[in-house]
Amino acid sequence: MRCVRLFKDEKAVAAIEFAFIAPVLFFLIFATIEIGMVMVASSILESAVRIASRAGITGYTPVGMTRDQYVLQVIDQNLIFLKPANVTFTTEIYNTFSDIGQPEPYVDANHNGHYDLGESFTDINGNGQWDADMGLAGSGGPGAIVVYKVTYPWQIVTPFLAKFFSPTGVFNITASMVVMNEPYNSTGTSGGGG
Repeated sequence: MRCVRLFKDEKAVAAIEFAFIAPVLFFLIFATIEIGMVMVASSILESAVRIASRAGITGYTPVGMTRDQYVLQVIDQNLIFLKPANVTFTTEIYNTFSDIGQPEPYVDANHNGHYDLGESFTDINGNGQWDADMGLAGSGGPGAIVVYKVTYPWQIVTPFLAKFFSPTGVFNITASMVVMNEPYNSTGTSGGGG
């Protein structure tokens, strides 16, 4: 009898409906906000790496800093609400644009389509081992092709959404820029200020 009275009471029905709908509604609201924040953070990283790469191609280095320190400082100044301490910044040098992301050449002795330990290879980046990416770490000199890459670990806080993006709950936001350094003075101290 109480159940029948409960379902005839419109206020009680509305409360029960809200109890079923509210968790889904709040999840959608928080997930939308967090995905929007990830998109904003991605845009901020892309802008920061673009500005930093423009500063790096000139070869300009302030007194008392290395070029990498200067470029990282430019990135840090453009992160807005992101924490600079969490940013991972790398630069890799390539001989040609077509070399970007390519493995070091090797002789596939057993014809299995991938490099195996012991197969001969050309050590393009000079680190004494075969690499799946032939890029050499560094900022390069005048005319060098450089890939600037910035990664920021975003901790997903919305329940269930974290498992969708990453099993660890951390989504790595990455931005990169490919540039060719300008023909500057090799000391880099007399170049433009970016």
